[in-house]
Amino acid sequence: MVFSVVLVIGYIMVLGFVAVRARAAREYAEFSLARRALPLALIFGSLCAAYVGPGFSIGFVGKGFQSGLLFLCVGLAYATQNILVGVFIAPRLRSLSDCHTLGDAIGHKYNRTCQILAGVISVGLCAGFAAVMAKAAGVVVQEVFGVPMRIAVVLIVLITTLYTTFGGLRASVMTDALQFTLFTILMPAIFLFVLIFRTEGATATLTREVVAATSTGFRSMSPVQIIGLIAAFLLGETLIPPYANRALATQTTGASRNSFVLAGLFSIVWFAMMIALGIVARPMVAEGTHEDHVLLTLVKTTMPMEGYVLLLVALISVIMSSLDSLLNAGAVSFTQDIVRPLAKVSDRGSLLCGRVATVTLAALAAAAAVAVPSIINGLLICYTVWAPAILPAAVLGLSLRKPRPLAGILSMVTGATVALLLQFVWPNATEIPPILLALAASLAAYLLGHSLAGCSLEHR
Repeated sequence: MVFSVVLVIGYIMVLGFVAVRARAAREYAEFSLARRALPLALIFGSLCAAYVGPGFSIGFVGKGFQSGLLFLCVGLAYATQNILVGVFIAPRLRSLSDCHTLGDAIGHKYNRTCQILAGVISVGLCAGFAAVMAKAAGVVVQEVFGVPMRIAVVLIVLITTLYTTFGGLRASVMTDALQFTLFTILMPAIFLFVLIFRTEGATATLTREVVAATSTGFRSMSPVQIIGLIAAFLLGETLIPPYANRALATQTTGASRNSFVLAGLFSIVWFAMMIALGIVARPMVAEGTHEDHVLLTLVKTTMPMEGYVLLLVALISVIMSSLDSLLNAGAVSFTQDIVRPLAKVSDRGSLLCGRVATVTLAALAAAAAVAVPSIINGLLICYTVWAPAILPAAVLGLSLRKPRPLAGILSMVTGATVALLLQFVWPNATEIPPILLALAASLAAYLLGHSLAGCSLEHR
């Protein structure tokens, strides 16, 4: 216990040193986009730190344990999305030199009303994603210190909020790079250790468990549900505020493109390793173990205590990297997409507004964390709302020469409304995954708005 506490405190001190080296943001341009001066290496590391976060480490190990290679297919869809964003969308975003957020870009392409709508959706989804990260943090900190879940959540959210509030995007990206480096060294080491030294008949055992787990996974879901799951991971994190902000903060359009493509390629290797680790855990972890505890249980029962504590510290670090990105992106969206379009705010006022919004979002995330069912399920809820609410308007707006504001408004309102109704009011209304129905409704609303606006222009 003493070793665990000393190690955690020591890591927090190192993290604080890195955050101090990043310097406190003194201007809004530093807080929001780090003056668009971030190189490819930092953006790549920051994106990968988000990929290797709790959802795609703890969550994917748990899903590999339960359903084998099913979630590797899901992970490949996610990787494909990032590569496509890097090739087709990130450079378009970076070319909009006067934009700070995705909502800002939407406002640039449509009008101020669309920007405010996009800002409301962005802030809400950042709060939702942050609650999932806070829940994951609570699970790990509770494991280290044995404190109640609520206290564990508050502790990690408080530490993350401190350096994110004052350092802004630069502090977030620099600490992400540190956390990414630590985790991508430790997790492969754990995988190789368990596979080589703790698995009897490694190749035969792994093959047998792959077949058993994958068969169970595909039998547990209908083809339509699997399609919906793949669609959720293909679209659910596309251009979420932290990623859009990183695309906008790079030094050049080439750096923006390459960072997403390289991070997408990296994620393929990462997903394969996490799924394999979950499959290797099947003979060593009791059947029925909650998916969020499979990784922790596996390492606790197979590795020396020092290795287990190192894993807990690394998990805390990657959770913080995801959480700080969401808090910063949500605060910038609130300031840039909601406050500034409605009121004239000075640069100093914008910086203060961003900091207050960071603290507020952190408090909301901590309060909502206990309601998150599991890490992956929490992410899926957010994906189901984000993709229909934003993607049709954002992607078509960036692609069309003259997108029409009415189309963007109808698409965002319809997509968000249908997704929320199917997710929370009528969750079992149909066997078709809610994300597919909400996307169809959002696209139909966009086409309707585009046609109506076109007819109005013709009459003029």
